[in-house]
Amino acid sequence: MTTALWCLMITALIPTVLSFIGGYARHKELGSADNKNPRQQYAQSTGLAARVFAAQQNAWEGLILFTAALVAAFVSGVPQEQLATVSIAFVVARVLHAVFYMADRDILRSLSYLVALGSVICIFIMGA
Repeated sequence: MTTALWCLMITALIPTVLSFIGGYARHKELGSADNKNPRQQYAQSTGLAARVFAAQQNAWEGLILFTAALVAAFVSGVPQEQLATVSIAFVVARVLHAVFYMADRDILRSLSYLVALGSVICIFIMGA
């Protein structure tokens, strides 16, 4: 498997990891994790649990963009060596985005988001 596909797999796992962290945070904040209505419970949460849920939602959105960019790059025949570096930059930025979201570091979170978005744009441009 190429580096870009490994990065895609890691990116796909980020929302799942955040889901587990969010369940723990909900349980800690609200006394239990309501698995029957987790979204309703997230609406009641504040602090870490709310931030983890928001980070998870944003991670799904990032996965969609990254997947589309990689598909375009693969179809266009972009060399794997070129994709590797940008894909790694994307993954690092997305992991940091989640960490900064949970840590309530809004400026760093926004910067990491912009780096990830720039990586996606770069991949699309490489495939143009």
